[in-house]
Amino acid sequence: MSETQTVVLVEGVSDKSAVEALAERHGRNLAAEGISLVAMGGATNIGTYVGKFGPAGRDLRLAGLVDVGEEGDFRRSLERAGLGSNLSRSGLEALGFFVCVADLEDELIRALGTAMVEEVIDAEGELGSFRSLQKQPAWRGRATHDQLRRFMGAGSGRKIRYSGRLVEALDLDRVPRPLDLLLAHIAGSGPSAPESGA
Repeated sequence: MSETQTVVLVEGVSDKSAVEALAERHGRNLAAEGISLVAMGGATNIGTYVGKFGPAGRDLRLAGLVDVGEEGDFRRSLERAGLGSNLSRSGLEALGFFVCVADLEDELIRALGTAMVEEVIDAEGELGSFRSLQKQPAWRGRATHDQLRRFMGAGSGRKIRYSGRLVEALDLDRVPRPLDLLLAHIAGSGPSAPESGA
């Protein structure tokens, strides 16, 4: 494992699992590249982590994923850390922070399509549970996309388990833009590329 050069800040463990799964599909070992993925336990903690790893802390290169609803929190924290002023969406991207609309699960469901997501759920043995949710009065008649998002967010650990599974099911030319750009941004950010078989 190389010394950490870059810290990728993501909201939760499910986002971390998705980034890890995509890196693995590209044959990348992020730790060997000096890249650490940090699940912050909620986007409201961004200021703490930018303080710890940014210019006032360990002064490491930062990158990350942010849900559109928390974009303002990320922008303010990065500006307070001296990493820009009046940051626009493109300004955030230039710093290595990419915005998911509305969140990463939403992006993955759109990229895969609802039929493929249902196949992934079926492979996990949970299609019956999903069908039960679809029949609940609050969700009956709603768009399948919305029902799937609700299903992913319900149940202990389900969001974490499925984020990696959904990435594994993706065609690599249909990776959601924020995830694709993040992985490209952190390519080669370590001190040197790992040797073969490292």
